Amino acid sequence: MKRNRITKVEPISLYVPLKEKIDAPISVPHAQVLADTIFSGYRTTLVRIQTEEGIEGVGECMVRLAPTATRDIIRDVAPMLIGRDVLDREAIWELLYGTMMNRGHSRGFYTEAMSGIDIALWDCAAKTLDVPLYTLLGGRHHEKLRAYASSLRFREMDVVIGQALDFKKRGFSAMKIKIGRNLANPDLDIEFVRAIREAVGDEIQLMVDANCAYGEDVATAMKVGRALQDLNIYWFEEPLSPDNIDGNAQLAAALDVRIALGEADFMMYGAREFLARKAVDIFQPNISRTGGITEGRRIAAMLQAYHIPYAPHTGSCSAVCLAATLQFAVSLPNFLIFEHMQSDWSKAQPNPLRHDLLKQPVEVFKDGYMVIQERPGIGVELNEDVVDNWRVA
Repeated sequence: MKRNRITKVEPISLYVPLKEKIDAPISVPHAQVLADTIFSGYRTTLVRIQTEEGIEGVGECMVRLAPTATRDIIRDVAPMLIGRDVLDREAIWELLYGTMMNRGHSRGFYTEAMSGIDIALWDCAAKTLDVPLYTLLGGRHHEKLRAYASSLRFREMDVVIGQALDFKKRGFSAMKIKIGRNLANPDLDIEFVRAIREAVGDEIQLMVDANCAYGEDVATAMKVGRALQDLNIYWFEEPLSPDNIDGNAQLAAALDVRIALGEADFMMYGAREFLARKAVDIFQPNISRTGGITEGRRIAAMLQAYHIPYAPHTGSCSAVCLAATLQFAVSLPNFLIFEHMQSDWSKAQPNPLRHDLLKQPVEVFKDGYMVIQERPGIGVELNEDVVDNWRVA
């Protein structure tokens, strides 16, 4: 087979400032101080890789702050990719990891930068062979992907119940509820969940996400978890801080409700700790953060060995991560359910990086399931007008 060498690696940082100040749409510590920084706008860093055969691959780095930080990392490492064959993607991954391994950079901005490069390489590789990405990953294990509506956020009760009933009417058989703002009185969160359960009925699968709200407070998380299991909640997501492995292990051992986490984790080494200490029942990596497709495959294989299902995190990423995640998920034998986001941070200002970034949509939802596209690679073509409009100089 003729080699298809890389000729250009282009990082693209995008930032869409929110026009109006919003309250934190999820539970975060010190929200009154941090919300204006964390939720000031929609952000991402894309990676575009071009080859001598005219192939173009696109990936995404998960970004929460400083998209130019990931961009500048990619600019520094890009020269080592020039001239490499795009089919050498796993060898390239090891080169990238080796660049900062002895500096301890197996988490954070560097790993997120690697993730975007890796996804773009897999996109290039699949396009080189003119197949959808899932074919290159071993083929379909699922004809379609069951999806849940994410998320029912902190709003007036009648508004939230109206949203839940709308999700049910549209065909969702599962949906997720945000909790964690009432730390001084967690009974209010429990009543919030109970009201939604009564509104949608027992046939709807409900999950609850605290976004690490209870931090180090295992006792409160335990109390909430016991109430949730009585309400037949399927999983309790991120009850504690992401580094509180012992606390999560206590919850997993004591509660019938499943403990789900992993969106804040990096690489297979982080996943290994949760698995070895029996601190998780459902794992939720994000391939744009945890090391890309290459590392995502390793994590998925390790989860399968522990009989732990993989429920990919998408969150507030752009449409590029969504496209790659759909292709990746359909190739996983231990895939559980897909996070189909239904709300942006701002009700008044939808996220153009999700809704307008691609010329053709990749999120096709029908009768409770995501329908997978058959285009080569991850199946995306960027809308250059949107890219140019929100690019950070």
